[in-house]
Amino acid sequence: MNQVHNPPPPAPLPAPMPALDRRQREFAQREQLFLDKSQELIQRDGLLALQMSKVAEECEYAIGTLYKHFASKEDLLVTLSTRNCLSRVELFERAARWNGPTRDRLVAVALADLMVLREQPEHFRLAQFVWTDVVWGAASPECRTRALEACEPLGTLIDGISADARRRGDLPAGFALPDQALTLGPWVLCLGMHTLAQQAGLIDPAIVGDPYRVMFKHLHYLLNGYGWQPLFDPGDDAAVDAHLAHLSRAVFDAPYPGHPLPPALD
Repeated sequence: MNQVHNPPPPAPLPAPMPALDRRQREFAQREQLFLDKSQELIQRDGLLALQMSKVAEECEYAIGTLYKHFASKEDLLVTLSTRNCLSRVELFERAARWNGPTRDRLVAVALADLMVLREQPEHFRLAQFVWTDVVWGAASPECRTRALEACEPLGTLIDGISADARRRGDLPAGFALPDQALTLGPWVLCLGMHTLAQQAGLIDPAIVGDPYRVMFKHLHYLLNGYGWQPLFDPGDDAAVDAHLAHLSRAVFDAPYPGHPLPPALD
Protein backbone atom coordinates (compact mmCIF):
# COMPACT_ATOMS: atom_id res chain seq x y z
CA MET A 1 0.00 0.00 0.00
CA ASN A 2 1.47 3.26 -1.11
CA GLN A 3 1.80 5.86 1.58
CA VAL A 4 1.67 9.54 0.93
CA HIS A 5 4.55 11.35 2.54
CA ASN A 6 3.72 14.94 3.19
CA PRO A 7 6.71 17.27 3.02
CA PRO A 8 7.73 18.73 6.35
CA PRO A 9 6.40 22.19 7.04
CA PRO A 10 8.83 24.96 6.20
CA ALA A 11 10.95 26.21 9.03
CA PRO A 12 9.47 29.32 10.56
CA LEU A 13 11.10 32.54 9.60
CA PRO A 14 13.18 34.12 12.37
CA ALA A 15 11.26 36.68 14.27
CA PRO A 16 12.32 40.23 13.55
CA MET A 17 14.81 41.56 16.05
CA PRO A 18 12.99 43.60 18.64
CA ALA A 19 13.49 47.32 18.36
CA LEU A 20 14.72 47.32 21.95
CA ASP A 21 17.73 45.17 21.01
CA ARG A 22 18.66 47.58 18.25
CA ARG A 23 18.35 50.52 20.62
CA GLN A 24 20.49 48.72 23.16
CA ARG A 25 23.20 48.13 20.58
CA GLU A 26 23.10 51.77 19.52
CA PHE A 27 23.24 52.83 23.16
CA ALA A 28 26.30 50.62 23.78
CA GLN A 29 28.03 51.90 20.63
CA ARG A 30 27.38 55.49 21.62
CA GLU A 31 28.72 54.83 25.11
CA GLN A 32 31.95 53.43 23.66
CA LEU A 33 32.23 56.54 21.48
CA PHE A 34 31.96 58.75 24.57
CA LEU A 35 34.60 56.69 26.38
CA ASP A 36 36.94 56.66 23.38
CA LYS A 37 36.65 60.42 23.00
CA SER A 38 37.21 60.97 26.73
CA GLN A 39 40.38 58.88 26.56
CA GLU A 40 41.54 60.88 23.55
CA LEU A 41 40.88 64.21 25.28
CA ILE A 42 42.70 63.08 28.42
CA GLN A 43 45.73 62.11 26.33
CA ARG A 44 45.62 65.43 24.45
CA ASP A 45 44.68 67.95 27.13
CA GLY A 46 45.32 66.22 30.43
CA LEU A 47 43.07 64.56 32.98
CA LEU A 48 42.04 67.64 34.92
CA ALA A 49 41.01 69.48 31.74
CA LEU A 50 38.31 66.92 30.86
CA GLN A 51 34.83 68.47 30.70
CA MET A 52 31.50 66.79 30.01
CA SER A 53 30.47 69.57 27.63
CA LYS A 54 33.67 69.10 25.61
CA VAL A 55 33.13 65.33 25.35
CA ALA A 56 29.58 65.85 24.07
CA GLU A 57 30.67 68.55 21.63
CA GLU A 58 33.53 66.47 20.22
CA CYS A 59 31.16 63.52 19.72
CA GLU A 60 28.54 65.81 18.11
CA TYR A 61 25.85 64.95 20.66
CA ALA A 62 23.85 67.14 22.99
CA ILE A 63 25.18 67.14 26.53
CA GLY A 64 21.85 65.72 27.70
CA THR A 65 22.56 62.60 25.66
CA LEU A 66 25.90 62.19 27.40
CA TYR A 67 24.19 62.45 30.79
CA LYS A 68 21.85 59.61 29.82
CA HIS A 69 24.95 57.41 29.81
CA PHE A 70 26.86 58.91 32.72
CA ALA A 71 25.09 60.69 35.55
CA SER A 72 28.22 62.70 36.35
CA LYS A 73 31.80 63.32 35.30
CA GLU A 74 32.83 61.06 38.17
CA ASP A 75 30.78 58.18 36.73
CA LEU A 76 32.39 58.77 33.35
CA LEU A 77 35.90 58.64 34.83
CA VAL A 78 35.21 55.53 36.90
CA THR A 79 33.66 53.78 33.88
CA LEU A 80 36.65 54.69 31.71
CA SER A 81 39.06 53.40 34.36
CA THR A 82 36.98 50.22 34.62
CA ARG A 83 37.24 49.64 30.87
CA ASN A 84 41.00 50.15 31.03
CA CYS A 85 41.17 47.66 33.89
CA LEU A 86 39.41 45.03 31.79
CA SER A 87 42.01 45.52 29.06
CA ARG A 88 44.71 44.36 31.52
CA VAL A 89 43.07 41.02 32.25
CA GLU A 90 44.50 39.28 29.17
CA LEU A 91 48.11 40.09 30.08
CA PHE A 92 47.54 39.14 33.71
CA GLU A 93 45.99 35.85 32.62
CA ARG A 94 49.02 35.04 30.48
CA ALA A 95 51.28 35.63 33.47
CA ALA A 96 49.14 33.77 35.99
CA ARG A 97 48.43 30.76 33.76
CA TRP A 98 51.95 30.45 32.31
CA ASN A 99 53.43 26.98 32.80
CA GLY A 100 56.39 28.10 34.86
CA PRO A 101 57.52 28.35 38.49
CA THR A 102 55.01 30.08 40.75
CA ARG A 103 57.54 32.70 41.80
CA ASP A 104 58.28 33.57 38.17
CA ARG A 105 54.55 33.83 37.49
CA LEU A 106 54.14 36.40 40.26
CA VAL A 107 57.09 38.43 38.94
CA ALA A 108 55.53 38.18 35.46
CA VAL A 109 52.32 39.77 36.82
CA ALA A 110 54.37 42.77 37.97
CA LEU A 111 56.03 42.79 34.56
CA ALA A 112 52.61 42.79 32.84
CA ASP A 113 51.60 45.81 34.91
CA LEU A 114 54.78 47.61 33.83
CA MET A 115 54.07 46.81 30.18
CA VAL A 116 50.62 48.38 30.46
CA LEU A 117 52.08 51.43 32.19
CA ARG A 118 54.74 51.92 29.51
CA GLU A 119 52.19 51.62 26.69
CA GLN A 120 49.35 53.54 28.37
CA PRO A 121 50.77 55.83 31.07
CA GLU A 122 47.50 57.78 31.15
CA HIS A 123 45.72 54.63 32.40
CA PHE A 124 47.70 54.59 35.62
CA ARG A 125 47.24 58.31 36.24
CA LEU A 126 43.51 57.94 35.65
CA ALA A 127 43.33 54.98 38.04
CA GLN A 128 45.16 56.98 40.70
CA PHE A 129 42.71 59.86 40.33
CA VAL A 130 39.63 57.63 40.27
CA TRP A 131 40.47 55.98 43.60
CA THR A 132 40.65 59.33 45.39
CA ASP A 133 37.65 60.26 47.50
CA VAL A 134 36.88 63.31 45.36
CA VAL A 135 36.00 60.97 42.44
CA TRP A 136 35.23 57.59 44.01
CA GLY A 137 33.13 59.13 46.76
CA ALA A 138 31.08 61.15 44.27
CA ALA A 139 30.46 58.30 41.80
CA SER A 140 27.17 56.41 41.89
CA PRO A 141 26.98 53.14 43.87
CA GLU A 142 26.16 51.24 40.67
CA CYS A 143 29.25 52.60 38.94
CA ARG A 144 31.48 51.74 41.91
CA THR A 145 30.07 48.21 42.01
CA ARG A 146 30.86 47.66 38.33
CA ALA A 147 34.41 48.92 38.90
CA LEU A 148 35.01 46.55 41.82
CA GLU A 149 33.59 43.63 39.85
CA ALA A 150 35.97 44.44 36.97
CA CYS A 151 38.98 44.31 39.32
CA GLU A 152 37.92 41.04 40.94
CA PRO A 153 39.31 38.70 38.23
CA LEU A 154 42.75 40.33 38.56
CA GLY A 155 42.82 39.69 42.28
CA THR A 156 41.58 36.13 41.83
CA LEU A 157 44.36 35.36 39.33
CA ILE A 158 47.08 36.68 41.63
CA ASP A 159 45.71 34.95 44.73
CA GLY A 160 45.63 31.74 42.71
CA ILE A 161 49.41 31.92 42.20
CA SER A 162 50.11 31.99 45.92
CA ALA A 163 47.60 29.17 46.51
CA ASP A 164 49.40 27.10 43.87
CA ALA A 165 52.74 27.91 45.52
CA ARG A 166 51.47 26.45 48.78
CA ARG A 167 50.27 23.29 47.05
CA ARG A 168 53.63 22.83 45.31
CA GLY A 169 55.65 23.52 48.44
CA ASP A 170 57.23 26.67 46.96
CA LEU A 171 56.13 28.53 50.09
CA PRO A 172 57.12 27.23 53.53
CA ALA A 173 54.61 24.92 55.19
CA GLY A 174 52.42 26.78 57.63
CA PHE A 175 53.13 30.21 56.10
CA ALA A 176 51.04 32.48 58.30
CA LEU A 177 49.54 34.96 55.81
CA PRO A 178 46.42 33.97 53.85
CA ASP A 179 46.68 34.27 50.06
CA GLN A 180 44.87 37.61 49.81
CA ALA A 181 47.05 39.16 52.53
CA LEU A 182 50.25 37.66 51.11
CA THR A 183 49.77 39.26 47.70
CA LEU A 184 49.09 42.66 49.26
CA GLY A 185 52.84 43.06 49.80
CA PRO A 186 53.86 42.80 46.12
CA TRP A 187 50.85 44.87 45.08
CA VAL A 188 51.62 47.73 47.46
CA LEU A 189 55.31 47.65 46.48
CA CYS A 190 54.55 47.91 42.75
CA LEU A 191 51.81 50.49 43.20
CA GLY A 192 54.08 52.63 45.36
CA MET A 193 56.92 52.58 42.84
CA HIS A 194 54.55 53.42 39.97
CA THR A 195 53.27 56.39 41.99
CA LEU A 196 56.76 57.69 42.78
CA ALA A 197 58.18 57.12 39.28
CA GLN A 198 55.29 58.87 37.58
CA GLN A 199 55.76 62.11 39.55
CA ALA A 200 58.56 64.24 38.18
CA GLY A 201 61.27 65.04 40.71
CA LEU A 202 60.37 62.49 43.40
CA ILE A 203 63.05 59.99 42.30
CA ASP A 204 66.49 60.99 41.09
CA PRO A 205 67.72 58.33 38.65
CA ALA A 206 71.26 59.59 39.09
CA ILE A 207 71.07 58.41 42.70
CA VAL A 208 68.79 55.35 42.70
CA GLY A 209 69.29 54.20 39.11
CA ASP A 210 66.37 52.87 37.12
CA PRO A 211 63.35 52.90 39.45
CA TYR A 212 61.83 49.79 37.88
CA ARG A 213 64.96 47.70 38.25
CA VAL A 214 64.89 48.83 41.89
CA MET A 215 61.22 47.78 42.08
CA PHE A 216 61.96 44.26 40.84
CA LYS A 217 64.97 43.98 43.15
CA HIS A 218 62.74 44.90 46.12
CA LEU A 219 60.14 42.40 44.90
CA HIS A 220 62.73 39.63 44.94
CA TYR A 221 63.94 40.65 48.42
CA LEU A 222 60.32 40.49 49.60
CA LEU A 223 59.73 37.06 48.06
CA ASN A 224 63.02 35.83 49.55
CA GLY A 225 61.71 37.01 52.91
CA TYR A 226 58.60 34.92 52.38
CA GLY A 227 60.88 31.97 51.66
CA TRP A 228 59.31 31.64 48.20
CA GLN A 229 61.34 29.12 46.21
CA PRO A 230 63.52 29.22 44.23
CA LEU A 231 65.39 32.00 46.03
CA PHE A 232 66.98 34.67 43.84
CA ASP A 233 69.90 37.06 44.34
CA PRO A 234 68.54 40.60 43.76
CA GLY A 235 72.00 42.10 44.25
CA ASP A 236 73.11 40.94 40.80
CA ASP A 237 71.82 43.58 38.35
CA ALA A 238 72.80 41.50 35.32
CA ALA A 239 70.86 38.52 36.68
CA VAL A 240 67.81 40.72 37.36
CA ASP A 241 67.89 42.10 33.81
CA ALA A 242 68.38 38.64 32.29
CA HIS A 243 65.50 37.24 34.32
CA LEU A 244 63.15 40.02 33.18
CA ALA A 245 64.21 39.56 29.56
CA HIS A 246 63.56 35.81 29.84
CA LEU A 247 60.07 36.31 31.32
CA SER A 248 59.21 38.90 28.69
CA ARG A 249 60.03 36.47 25.90
CA ALA A 250 58.67 33.30 27.50
CA VAL A 251 55.41 34.68 28.88
CA PHE A 252 54.52 37.60 26.60
CA ASP A 253 56.55 36.86 23.44
CA ALA A 254 57.76 40.46 23.60
CA PRO A 255 61.02 42.25 24.41
CA TYR A 256 61.48 43.57 27.91
CA PRO A 257 60.18 47.18 28.01
CA GLY A 258 63.67 48.26 29.07
CA HIS A 259 64.99 50.65 31.65
CA PRO A 260 64.30 54.13 30.22
CA LEU A 261 62.12 56.25 32.47
CA PRO A 262 58.35 56.27 31.82
CA PRO A 263 57.07 58.78 29.23
CA ALA A 264 55.83 61.10 31.98
CA LEU A 265 59.44 61.69 33.05
CA ASP A 266 61.16 61.85 29.65
